[in-house]
Amino acid sequence: MAALSERKIDIVRQLVEAAPDRVVGGLQAALAETTDDSALAGVRRLVEVEARDRRLRNGILQPIAPMCVGDGKDPRRLIFPARALASLWRGLKVLSPEGVADAAVALVDYRPGESPTEPFDSLVRLGANALRNRQTRDFTQAAELCDLARPGGADLFALCLDLAPVVRRTIPKLPDWTTHFGDDTTASARLAYKDAVAIADDAGPRFFEMLSAQLPYPWMVLRIISAVMDKPTERYLADSEMVGFGENVMREIDEALKAIANLDPAAGPDAGRAAGKRVELITFQISEMETCVDLSREHGWGHEIVKFKKSLAGVVESHLRNAEKVTAAALPMQLTKIARMKRNVPKLNAMPDPAVTRRAITLLTFVQEIRSSANYGGFASARGKVLEKLGDMLDTYLEEVLDHLRTGDIEDEGVGYAFLEVAAEVSLLARDEKAAELVRRRAAAVRNDKAEGRLAAKAS
Repeated sequence: MAALSERKIDIVRQLVEAAPDRVVGGLQAALAETTDDSALAGVRRLVEVEARDRRLRNGILQPIAPMCVGDGKDPRRLIFPARALASLWRGLKVLSPEGVADAAVALVDYRPGESPTEPFDSLVRLGANALRNRQTRDFTQAAELCDLARPGGADLFALCLDLAPVVRRTIPKLPDWTTHFGDDTTASARLAYKDAVAIADDAGPRFFEMLSAQLPYPWMVLRIISAVMDKPTERYLADSEMVGFGENVMREIDEALKAIANLDPAAGPDAGRAAGKRVELITFQISEMETCVDLSREHGWGHEIVKFKKSLAGVVESHLRNAEKVTAAALPMQLTKIARMKRNVPKLNAMPDPAVTRRAITLLTFVQEIRSSANYGGFASARGKVLEKLGDMLDTYLEEVLDHLRTGDIEDEGVGYAFLEVAAEVSLLARDEKAAELVRRRAAAVRNDKAEGRLAAKAS
């Protein structure tokens, strides 16, 4: 097969250079088994070179790289355009190829917290100066992109590059700073903060923005702010230049609550799972605010936290009640008179309704997903009662349907087995995988017995 022309390869090169890191990584994985005689061999080599270059770039520019996302426009957090990072990197390779080569060698054996950082620090200092001076076309482009994303963006980008050496030294300490706080880690965090504000008086918020970009969840930076400020009162934090970090967490909680309340059961299990994860996230964020800031229940953030907790419990309990109701609709029963007595039996005159089943599975997925946050959220009891009711309902329903299938008291056996499959899906979410497997095994056993009975009847 003919290889791609140089013109097409150049088009692909431009697309790859503009793609996010995760896309480049995905392309590299997808093309890994492409042979050298394939038409895509040139593309594979191009992607491999780009991937290696990005690993080098992200290692050398580690303190700033996670902040360069998309178009760099976000009113709530400090980020810069991804293209600005690419332009900065191209500029450094042109301006100091020797420095980049030295940093590449140093990166091979680099041990965070142990190895010297000067090969990297000298490059970011050079980049900060070149950005301020618009020294080459690439640095001019980086500055213009940052200014386009936000007013004064280029100056903020340069300031973050100034802070990069301090941030690089703190990155290995972040796990301890966020999980094992004590006198030693508190002193270490305060010392790093002191080093940051020594670079610029207003560097404090930028320093914490840079640290937040290195954390699994940006709001975890509140732990470090709390240590540096000795667990500030809400009023003190609200009057400081760090107020934005608290406000962002409160805003995220409020938005997540609205999203949970608007869960559409028809959207499918992924929507239920996402809503459940939001519940867990809210409990983490509320705990973070209560742990890191000295709050008052009577006013301000503390008063809002109290309202958030009540709202969360109310929304979750509403979904729990709906889950019970919709699951009952997915496994419908009907009142029937048997031997002068009325009793509820499975309604097996039509196939399961896919829309109703989907709604039930969505809500049950939500119920399952909130298991780890139920205690802290205050709805563990409500969740437990719903699951207990569903369990009792499943036991009764399963035995009734199996009995109908064994006795042949059903017009279409396929309907019965279809409802047993729904019951298995419900069991998986309301109980566990073993319960679901048991439903399927018992259904298969009845099916096999019926088949053997029919064969025996034919043989006789």
